[in-house]
Amino acid sequence: MDSCGICAMATNSRNRPFLGQDTGGSIAPGSPQPQKGRGRAPVPSSSSSPGPMGCTLSKSLSSLVRGSGGRKGSGGGAASADAEPVGDPPPPPPPDPRHPLTARQIFSITKSWKAIARAMEPTGIEMFVRLFQEKEDLLDLFEKFQALRTKESQRESMELAQHASVVMTTLDEGINALDNLDYFMDYLHNTGRLHYKIKGFKKEYFWHIEGPFLSAVSETLGDRYTENIENIYKITIRFILETLVEGFELAEKEATAA
Repeated sequence: MDSCGICAMATNSRNRPFLGQDTGGSIAPGSPQPQKGRGRAPVPSSSSSPGPMGCTLSKSLSSLVRGSGGRKGSGGGAASADAEPVGDPPPPPPPDPRHPLTARQIFSITKSWKAIARAMEPTGIEMFVRLFQEKEDLLDLFEKFQALRTKESQRESMELAQHASVVMTTLDEGINALDNLDYFMDYLHNTGRLHYKIKGFKKEYFWHIEGPFLSAVSETLGDRYTENIENIYKITIRFILETLVEGFELAEKEATAA
């Protein structure tokens, strides 16, 4: 479905929805730009107007660049003999009440996700193959996927592989932003808003990806997909999808009030 739900980022800074088709719009002026060292891809603008259902995936939003951002050194000079002793570090900030994950869980999924990031395309293809097995009618939302009625044809489709990579890159952006909840919320809310403008797209479609995503992650991780990791992935994908739905509903309310 060139209307599958979560948006992705790629090199030319063009908007594209997650489960949806190419929006064809550019990043709106004033959108956040990546910072040096620990760059964030721009939050997708919800102001662009999407094309008809089934457009091809020609370009993506902007490339995901998360820099290494090493800490600056202390200056390299020898410490003075009479330097003041270093005090205790400040206590950690209180947990964000909006966050369903603990700091330890965020650390665990960020570490686990690195294995998925090394197999982004095959994991994404497996996710969509499973999605279309469960919801074959969704194929009709994708102009170029309508003839892909078998698992074999889906696995061999270059168009499906491209779209799978787009969606997985969006998920990658969300998971890597779990330690920056303001960015996480803004990014996914705006992604959800984009989908409101897609003709025929329903917010319920976001939830169709939950089961196939977990199954694909399990297959990629193998023995590393422990009971604890599975629980963390379940919490995370639900958090991502809930946030996308919130963005869709915000756009819905704004359109009704206009």
